[in-house]
Amino acid sequence: MLRVLGTEITALPEIQTRAAADLGIEIEFDCLDFLNAQRRAAVDPASYDVYDQCFHNLDIVWFWHAIQPIDVTRIGVWDEVSSLTKAGRITPHGSIGEGDAPVTRLYVQPDRSLGSRPSQWISMLPTVHNVDSFVYRRDLIGDEIPTSWAALLNPKWRGRVALVDEPAIGVFDALLAVQASRALSFKAIGQLSTAEIDALLALLSRKRDAGHFYGWWKTAAEAADWMAEGHTWIQSAWSPVTTHLRRRGIPVEEAVPREGYRAWHGGLCLSAMLSDRMRDVAYEYLNWWLGGYAGAIVARQGYYMSVLDPVRAHLRPAEWRYWYEGAPATESLPAPDGTTIVAQGAVRSGGSYWQRAGSIAVWNTTMDEHNYLARRWARLTGRREAD
Repeated sequence: MLRVLGTEITALPEIQTRAAADLGIEIEFDCLDFLNAQRRAAVDPASYDVYDQCFHNLDIVWFWHAIQPIDVTRIGVWDEVSSLTKAGRITPHGSIGEGDAPVTRLYVQPDRSLGSRPSQWISMLPTVHNVDSFVYRRDLIGDEIPTSWAALLNPKWRGRVALVDEPAIGVFDALLAVQASRALSFKAIGQLSTAEIDALLALLSRKRDAGHFYGWWKTAAEAADWMAEGHTWIQSAWSPVTTHLRRRGIPVEEAVPREGYRAWHGGLCLSAMLSDRMRDVAYEYLNWWLGGYAGAIVARQGYYMSVLDPVRAHLRPAEWRYWYEGAPATESLPAPDGTTIVAQGAVRSGGSYWQRAGSIAVWNTTMDEHNYLARRWARLTGRREAD
């Protein structure tokens, strides 16, 4: 039994079933929200074998010695991992984006710190990634097409706006919106000072008290429900939100903000408790993830993989052209569960993978002042503050 701790992002039944069959093992997915998965990973590494997470959640579990370094010589296609992961840029001269680009904490250094200098050892195996913006219901907001993050603060949609309730993610949607609207300016949006955090949260609190926000969602299903029921017209979103809505026939559009996207990168970590045969099994699972099938499944909900060629081999040509090349769909295309979510003739917003990944404004980030930010964010969203 291989125990995988993760979130709704990649804990998909199609992946679990196929991996178990291909590897000849039993696989158990333990799916939690981001904060609870991170907490479990840090304090109880004996409860899982593989931790499926994002780079911006890495610092805490690494600090607590909950995960062990991964030997890249045991990863069969390591040389094929994309430059976006290894260098932070999809093209040699592209922008790396602010915040926690994966390369900044990818490699394990001789002193066991994490950094961008290549070594034989990595902190986590890079897998799924994407660039996010926000979504809107075209049938409800009218003819205006939002092209800036500032739309999230537009008083025109007061009471119909929502953000994701995760301080290392949702705060950046808010930051980009505040900066784009010129309400405040920041020295570096990936690394705020306590004074900048105070100014940002004070502004958001005033907007909340004025009734601007409908709420803060915790899961893609909750976000989709709010929008499907008409509670929200414009909001933070991940690709699964769009997938949920399109399954239900809701006319949702993904924005292409001129300021750039908020990006994230996920991957797989090995529990510090793994050894011997179970560690070998975990390495087999890591290599399986880069074999193409998993990448094809997550592509069908809008995600990219760190190794591209095997994914292409597992997608129909029309799927590859739509999801990766940004071309119009020449046929209707399925979600991971097989239901149709892309109509013939549709075009993915933002263009090709290379265009979208070349327009990253900021990565999901755990700032130096994250604990302070998390406490302030909890007061904003009405959650009980953690001890």
